[in-house]
Amino acid sequence: MTSTLADRVLGGEPRAVARAISLIEDEEPAGADVVRAIFGRTGRAYLIGMTGPPGAGKSTLVDRLSAEIRRAGSTVGIIAVDPTSPFTGGAVLGDRVRMQSHATDEGIFIRSMATRGHLGGLARATADAALVLDASGRDIVVIETVGVGQDEVDIVRTADVSVVALVPGTGDDVQALKAGIMEIADIFVVNKADRDGADRLVSSIESNLSLHAYGAGDGRPPIVKTVATTGDGVAGLMDAIAHFREHSRRTEAARRRARSESRLRELVSERLMAHLERQALGPGELSAMIDRVASREIDPYSAADQLLRKVFAD
Repeated sequence: MTSTLADRVLGGEPRAVARAISLIEDEEPAGADVVRAIFGRTGRAYLIGMTGPPGAGKSTLVDRLSAEIRRAGSTVGIIAVDPTSPFTGGAVLGDRVRMQSHATDEGIFIRSMATRGHLGGLARATADAALVLDASGRDIVVIETVGVGQDEVDIVRTADVSVVALVPGTGDDVQALKAGIMEIADIFVVNKADRDGADRLVSSIESNLSLHAYGAGDGRPPIVKTVATTGDGVAGLMDAIAHFREHSRRTEAARRRARSESRLRELVSERLMAHLERQALGPGELSAMIDRVASREIDPYSAADQLLRKVFAD
Protein backbone atom coordinates (compact mmCIF):
# COMPACT_ATOMS: atom_id res chain seq x y z
CA MET A 1 0.00 0.00 0.00
CA THR A 2 2.68 2.51 1.04
CA SER A 3 4.80 2.13 -2.12
CA THR A 4 1.67 2.92 -4.19
CA LEU A 5 0.86 5.81 -1.86
CA ALA A 6 4.42 7.11 -2.23
CA ASP A 7 4.13 6.92 -6.02
CA ARG A 8 0.90 8.89 -5.87
CA VAL A 9 2.53 11.49 -3.61
CA LEU A 10 5.39 11.82 -6.10
CA GLY A 11 2.75 12.28 -8.79
CA GLY A 12 1.35 15.24 -6.85
CA GLU A 13 -2.05 13.68 -6.13
CA PRO A 14 -3.72 15.82 -3.40
CA ARG A 15 -5.63 12.93 -1.77
CA ALA A 16 -2.43 10.90 -1.52
CA VAL A 17 -0.58 13.88 0.00
CA ALA A 18 -3.36 14.30 2.58
CA ARG A 19 -3.33 10.58 3.39
CA ALA A 20 0.45 10.49 3.77
CA ILE A 21 0.43 13.48 6.13
CA SER A 22 -2.33 11.84 8.20
CA LEU A 23 -0.24 8.67 8.56
CA ILE A 24 2.76 10.77 9.64
CA GLU A 25 0.72 12.86 12.07
CA ASP A 26 -0.78 9.71 13.64
CA GLU A 27 2.75 8.24 13.99
CA GLU A 28 1.75 5.18 12.00
CA PRO A 29 4.63 2.94 10.80
CA ALA A 30 3.25 3.38 7.29
CA GLY A 31 4.02 7.10 7.59
CA ALA A 32 7.71 6.38 8.12
CA ASP A 33 7.58 3.99 5.14
CA VAL A 34 6.25 6.78 2.93
CA VAL A 35 9.06 9.11 4.04
CA ARG A 36 11.63 6.40 3.30
CA ALA A 37 10.21 5.96 -0.19
CA ILE A 38 10.07 9.65 -1.12
CA PHE A 39 13.11 11.04 0.71
CA GLY A 40 15.49 10.77 -2.24
CA ARG A 41 13.15 12.97 -4.29
CA THR A 42 13.01 15.82 -1.75
CA GLY A 43 15.15 18.89 -1.14
CA ARG A 44 13.86 21.01 -4.00
CA ALA A 45 11.18 23.05 -2.22
CA TYR A 46 12.02 26.29 -0.41
CA LEU A 47 10.68 26.36 3.17
CA ILE A 48 9.34 29.62 4.61
CA GLY A 49 8.62 29.73 8.34
CA MET A 50 6.08 32.27 9.64
CA THR A 51 5.98 32.84 13.37
CA GLY A 52 5.12 35.48 15.96
CA PRO A 53 2.86 36.13 18.96
CA PRO A 54 -0.91 35.51 18.92
CA GLY A 55 -2.95 38.13 17.10
CA ALA A 56 -0.13 39.13 14.75
CA GLY A 57 -2.28 38.26 11.74
CA LYS A 58 -0.03 35.41 10.61
CA SER A 59 -2.81 33.44 8.88
CA THR A 60 -3.98 36.44 6.85
CA LEU A 61 -0.36 37.22 6.00
CA VAL A 62 0.24 33.62 4.83
CA ASP A 63 -2.99 33.82 2.82
CA ARG A 64 -1.86 36.99 1.02
CA LEU A 65 1.71 35.73 0.63
CA SER A 66 0.44 32.52 -0.98
CA ALA A 67 -1.62 34.50 -3.47
CA GLU A 68 1.50 36.52 -4.34
CA ILE A 69 3.54 33.32 -4.81
CA ARG A 70 0.84 31.91 -7.11
CA ARG A 71 0.86 35.11 -9.16
CA ALA A 72 4.59 34.57 -9.64
CA GLY A 73 3.79 31.15 -11.11
CA SER A 74 4.95 28.90 -8.26
CA THR A 75 2.96 26.24 -6.40
CA VAL A 76 2.52 26.38 -2.62
CA GLY A 77 2.05 23.94 0.24
CA ILE A 78 0.89 25.43 3.56
CA ILE A 79 1.27 23.70 6.92
CA ALA A 80 -0.60 25.58 9.63
CA VAL A 81 0.37 24.30 13.08
CA ASP A 82 -2.55 24.91 15.46
CA PRO A 83 -3.18 24.19 19.14
CA THR A 84 -4.58 20.76 19.92
CA SER A 85 -8.24 20.20 20.76
CA PRO A 86 -8.51 18.56 24.22
CA PHE A 87 -11.47 16.57 22.90
CA THR A 88 -10.39 15.26 19.49
CA GLY A 89 -6.61 15.70 19.56
CA GLY A 90 -6.99 17.58 16.27
CA ALA A 91 -6.14 21.15 15.28
CA VAL A 92 -8.38 23.72 16.98
CA LEU A 93 -8.18 26.80 14.79
CA GLY A 94 -8.16 25.07 11.41
CA ASP A 95 -6.44 27.61 9.18
CA ARG A 96 -8.09 26.08 6.14
CA VAL A 97 -11.28 27.78 7.34
CA ARG A 98 -9.47 31.12 7.19
CA MET A 99 -8.03 30.48 3.71
CA GLN A 100 -11.16 29.54 1.79
CA SER A 101 -10.25 31.90 -1.06
CA HIS A 102 -7.73 29.27 -2.21
CA ALA A 103 -10.10 26.31 -2.01
CA THR A 104 -10.46 25.99 -5.79
CA ASP A 105 -6.77 26.58 -6.59
CA GLU A 106 -5.02 23.26 -7.24
CA GLY A 107 -1.69 25.06 -6.99
CA ILE A 108 -2.20 25.53 -3.23
CA PHE A 109 -2.39 22.69 -0.72
CA ILE A 110 -3.36 23.66 2.85
CA ARG A 111 -3.07 21.40 5.88
CA SER A 112 -3.75 22.19 9.55
CA MET A 113 -1.78 20.16 12.06
CA ALA A 114 -2.06 19.92 15.83
CA THR A 115 0.86 20.57 18.19
CA ARG A 116 -0.30 17.71 20.47
CA GLY A 117 1.45 19.37 23.37
CA HIS A 118 4.77 19.80 21.56
CA LEU A 119 5.90 23.13 23.01
CA GLY A 120 8.25 24.30 20.29
CA GLY A 121 5.30 25.59 18.33
CA LEU A 122 5.96 23.03 15.62
CA ALA A 123 4.10 19.76 15.55
CA ARG A 124 6.45 16.79 15.87
CA ALA A 125 5.47 15.63 12.41
CA THR A 126 5.80 18.99 10.66
CA ALA A 127 9.24 18.28 9.20
CA ASP A 128 8.02 15.04 7.63
CA ALA A 129 4.83 16.71 6.37
CA ALA A 130 7.03 19.33 4.67
CA LEU A 131 8.95 16.48 3.00
CA VAL A 132 5.69 15.09 1.62
CA LEU A 133 4.73 18.49 0.16
CA ASP A 134 8.26 18.86 -1.21
CA ALA A 135 8.12 15.42 -2.87
CA SER A 136 4.69 16.20 -4.33
CA GLY A 137 6.25 18.98 -6.39
CA ARG A 138 5.38 22.10 -4.39
CA ASP A 139 7.86 24.87 -5.14
CA ILE A 140 7.34 26.70 -1.84
CA VAL A 141 6.28 25.26 1.52
CA VAL A 142 5.03 27.78 4.09
CA ILE A 143 4.94 26.69 7.73
CA GLU A 144 2.86 28.85 10.05
CA THR A 145 3.33 28.17 13.74
CA VAL A 146 1.31 28.53 16.90
CA GLY A 147 1.98 31.97 18.36
CA VAL A 148 3.66 31.10 21.63
CA GLY A 149 6.60 33.49 21.41
CA GLN A 150 9.81 32.25 22.99
CA ASP A 151 9.18 28.59 22.16
CA GLU A 152 9.31 29.26 18.42
CA VAL A 153 13.01 28.50 18.02
CA ASP A 154 12.11 25.08 16.61
CA ILE A 155 11.08 26.83 13.42
CA VAL A 156 14.71 27.58 12.59
CA ARG A 157 15.41 23.88 12.38
CA THR A 158 12.63 23.43 9.85
CA ALA A 159 12.67 26.53 7.61
CA ASP A 160 15.10 27.95 5.04
CA VAL A 161 13.97 31.46 5.99
CA SER A 162 12.24 32.51 9.21
CA VAL A 163 9.78 35.40 9.10
CA VAL A 164 8.73 36.89 12.44
CA ALA A 165 5.45 38.83 12.38
CA LEU A 166 4.78 41.41 15.09
CA VAL A 167 1.87 43.78 15.55
CA PRO A 168 1.89 47.19 17.27
CA GLY A 169 -0.02 48.12 20.37
CA THR A 170 -0.61 44.74 22.02
CA GLY A 171 2.25 44.46 24.48
CA ASP A 172 3.09 41.10 22.93
CA ASP A 173 5.48 42.89 20.58
CA VAL A 174 7.75 44.00 23.41
CA GLN A 175 7.46 40.62 25.09
CA ALA A 176 8.44 38.88 21.87
CA LEU A 177 11.49 41.11 21.51
CA LYS A 178 12.56 40.24 25.05
CA ALA A 179 11.83 36.55 24.65
CA GLY A 180 14.68 35.80 22.28
CA ILE A 181 12.59 35.73 19.13
CA MET A 182 15.08 38.28 17.79
CA GLU A 183 17.59 35.47 17.45
CA ILE A 184 15.54 33.46 14.98
CA ALA A 185 14.31 36.15 12.57
CA ASP A 186 15.72 36.44 9.08
CA ILE A 187 12.98 38.94 8.21
CA PHE A 188 10.76 41.02 10.49
CA VAL A 189 7.23 41.96 9.50
CA VAL A 190 5.35 44.71 11.30
CA ASN A 191 1.82 43.71 10.35
CA LYS A 192 -1.30 45.88 10.83
CA ALA A 193 1.04 48.78 10.07
CA ASP A 194 -1.92 51.13 9.68
CA ARG A 195 -2.33 51.06 13.47
CA ASP A 196 -0.93 53.62 15.87
CA GLY A 197 2.45 52.60 17.19
CA ALA A 198 3.70 50.89 14.00
CA ASP A 199 6.63 53.29 13.57
CA ARG A 200 7.46 52.97 17.26
CA LEU A 201 7.57 49.16 16.91
CA VAL A 202 9.88 49.47 13.88
CA SER A 203 12.17 51.68 15.97
CA SER A 204 12.12 49.15 18.83
CA ILE A 205 13.14 46.36 16.48
CA GLU A 206 15.90 48.49 14.96
CA SER A 207 17.17 49.35 18.44
CA ASN A 208 17.33 45.67 19.35
CA LEU A 209 19.06 44.79 16.08
CA SER A 210 21.69 47.45 16.70
CA LEU A 211 22.78 45.54 19.81
CA HIS A 212 23.68 42.44 17.76
CA ALA A 213 26.98 41.92 15.99
CA TYR A 214 26.66 40.51 12.49
CA GLY A 215 29.49 38.64 10.82
CA ALA A 216 30.84 39.32 7.36
CA GLY A 217 28.17 38.43 4.82
CA ASP A 218 25.45 38.26 7.47
CA GLY A 219 23.10 41.13 6.70
CA ARG A 220 20.81 42.65 9.30
CA PRO A 221 17.28 41.28 9.06
CA PRO A 222 15.11 43.70 7.08
CA ILE A 223 11.89 45.10 8.55
CA VAL A 224 8.86 45.06 6.26
CA LYS A 225 5.63 46.91 7.06
CA THR A 226 2.41 45.22 5.90
CA VAL A 227 -1.35 45.46 6.22
CA ALA A 228 -2.30 41.87 5.44
CA THR A 229 -6.04 42.53 5.35
CA THR A 230 -5.59 44.82 2.33
CA GLY A 231 -2.45 43.23 0.91
CA ASP A 232 -0.37 46.37 1.38
CA GLY A 233 3.34 45.58 1.71
CA VAL A 234 3.00 41.86 0.87
CA ALA A 235 4.84 42.33 -2.44
CA GLY A 236 7.63 43.95 -0.41
CA LEU A 237 7.72 40.87 1.85
CA MET A 238 8.02 38.65 -1.25
CA ASP A 239 10.94 40.77 -2.42
CA ALA A 240 12.62 40.50 1.00
CA ILE A 241 12.26 36.69 0.93
CA ALA A 242 13.65 36.51 -2.64
CA HIS A 243 16.57 38.75 -1.65
CA PHE A 244 17.34 36.62 1.40
CA ARG A 245 17.17 33.45 -0.67
CA GLU A 246 19.56 34.85 -3.26
CA HIS A 247 22.07 36.13 -0.71
CA SER A 248 21.95 33.09 1.59
CA ARG A 249 22.84 30.45 -1.00
CA ARG A 250 26.30 30.27 0.57
CA THR A 251 24.86 29.25 3.95
CA GLU A 252 21.77 27.35 2.75
CA ALA A 253 23.57 24.00 2.59
CA ALA A 254 24.90 24.44 6.14
CA ARG A 255 21.44 25.37 7.39
CA ARG A 256 19.89 22.31 5.75
CA ARG A 257 22.62 20.10 7.19
CA ALA A 258 21.89 21.48 10.68
CA ARG A 259 18.21 20.69 10.06
CA SER A 260 19.10 17.11 9.09
CA GLU A 261 21.27 16.74 12.19
CA SER A 262 18.50 17.99 14.46
CA ARG A 263 15.94 15.62 12.91
CA LEU A 264 18.32 12.64 13.10
CA ARG A 265 19.13 13.32 16.76
CA GLU A 266 15.41 13.62 17.55
CA LEU A 267 14.60 10.35 15.80
CA VAL A 268 17.43 8.46 17.48
CA SER A 269 16.29 9.78 20.89
CA GLU A 270 12.70 8.72 20.19
CA ARG A 271 13.71 5.28 18.93
CA LEU A 272 16.05 4.72 21.86
CA MET A 273 13.32 5.63 24.35
CA ALA A 274 10.81 3.42 22.55
CA HIS A 275 13.24 0.49 22.63
CA LEU A 276 13.87 1.08 26.34
CA GLU A 277 10.17 1.08 27.23
CA ARG A 278 9.01 -1.74 24.96
CA GLN A 279 11.92 -4.18 24.95
CA ALA A 280 14.72 -3.46 27.42
CA LEU A 281 12.57 -2.94 30.51
CA GLY A 282 10.01 -5.18 32.14
CA PRO A 283 6.44 -4.04 32.93
CA GLY A 284 6.43 -1.22 35.48
CA GLU A 285 10.23 -0.97 35.60
CA LEU A 286 10.44 2.56 34.19
CA SER A 287 7.62 3.70 36.47
CA ALA A 288 9.45 2.24 39.48
CA MET A 289 12.62 4.10 38.52
CA ILE A 290 10.69 7.35 38.19
CA ASP A 291 9.26 6.78 41.69
CA ARG A 292 12.77 6.26 43.05
CA VAL A 293 13.94 9.54 41.52
CA ALA A 294 10.86 11.36 42.81
CA SER A 295 11.47 10.07 46.33
CA ARG A 296 15.16 11.10 46.15
CA GLU A 297 16.26 7.49 46.55
CA ILE A 298 18.40 7.85 43.43
CA ASP A 299 19.54 10.88 41.42
CA PRO A 300 18.36 11.24 37.80
CA TYR A 301 21.89 10.89 36.35
CA SER A 302 22.51 7.56 38.04
CA ALA A 303 19.00 6.42 37.08
CA ALA A 304 19.66 7.30 33.43
CA ASP A 305 22.99 5.42 33.53
CA GLN A 306 21.26 2.32 34.90
CA LEU A 307 18.54 2.46 32.23
CA LEU A 308 21.05 2.92 29.41
CA ARG A 309 23.07 -0.07 30.63
CA LYS A 310 19.91 -2.15 30.21
CA VAL A 311 19.51 -0.89 26.63
CA PHE A 312 23.07 -1.73 25.62
CA ALA A 313 23.05 -5.03 27.48
CA ASP A 314 20.59 -6.37 24.87
